[in-house]
Amino acid sequence: MIHKRWFQSLIAGILVSLFILLIHEIHFFFDPFFTYLTAIAIPFIGGGILFYISRPVMLFLEKYRIPRLLAILVVFLLYIFAGFLITRFIAPIAQEQFSRLIENFPRMIDMVGETVNYWQQNQAIIPDQFNSAINGVVQNLESYLKDASTIIIDVISQFIGFVFALILVPLFLFFMLKDGDKLVPFVRQFLNDRVGKSFERLARSLDHTLNSFIIGQLTVSVFVGMLLLVGYLVIGLHYSLTLALFAMLMNVIPFVGPFLAVIPAVLVALFQDPILVLYVAIIMVIAQQIEGNLVSPNVMGKALDIHPLTVITIILAAGSLAGFLGLLFAIPAYALVKTVITHFYNEWIANKTEQ
Repeated sequence: MIHKRWFQSLIAGILVSLFILLIHEIHFFFDPFFTYLTAIAIPFIGGGILFYISRPVMLFLEKYRIPRLLAILVVFLLYIFAGFLITRFIAPIAQEQFSRLIENFPRMIDMVGETVNYWQQNQAIIPDQFNSAINGVVQNLESYLKDASTIIIDVISQFIGFVFALILVPLFLFFMLKDGDKLVPFVRQFLNDRVGKSFERLARSLDHTLNSFIIGQLTVSVFVGMLLLVGYLVIGLHYSLTLALFAMLMNVIPFVGPFLAVIPAVLVALFQDPILVLYVAIIMVIAQQIEGNLVSPNVMGKALDIHPLTVITIILAAGSLAGFLGLLFAIPAYALVKTVITHFYNEWIANKTEQ
């Protein structure tokens, strides 16, 4: 019986459950470890994202026989120059627009409520049940929108807090660029030949997954943000730069990001001129169609190969468990776990075939 697959699966499930129970009972033992991980999470993740953005530039410079340290210096100078351009030309306009947007937000909320009330009072043919539902929405609309504004302000406040924690990011980035390619050989020297080759293949797969997601998602977000900025400027929408930057940030969140990005633009358009809501919707649809049919397939390809329903499920669960950070990191974390499981499954199939 012990050789039956169902019995082995049962024993494996029991062992995994006991292991989880053991970890839960001695969680205090791991608290210092998790505290350490929390402390280095921001500079490590920030440095990792910049590493994948910077590595192509560094490798390009090395092709022309430029020493690595000098290539890294050029990368840092490029970041400093980009930061100067942002703070000199973009940040002042965005800050001014954002301040005016926050000042006008309460009036936008009131106007939305008044518009719904006016529409409701002048529609005599609407059934009473539908009127009751509309009444409930109107009564709660202001609180919902105020909560939304609070969430946006909280996110921005957290972002500002992150800025102060990003001091170590350049240091992490420097050593990642300088010694990043030494990690796999360092680990492999402690493994036998078969396991070492398997580990090297796994490392390449993980690197490809992270590179595809980070570069692809950032490229898509920047592209969509620029399209929306041009569109908003064409139709004369107020706070166009701030709204485009917000859309760029929200598009980092897979699938649900575009829907979150359009909410402030619709509110501003409704407050400025109701006809602009239609134009905003058209611009968003055009931007998403171009992104979905041209940019994403060519930039990200099928590297992640995650079904949209899986994306929705993961994002809903991660948002409930970890909030905004869960939305940001759920998909890449899932992609990494999927890559690891796929790798070991393929290794198992290969070993079984050889036997």
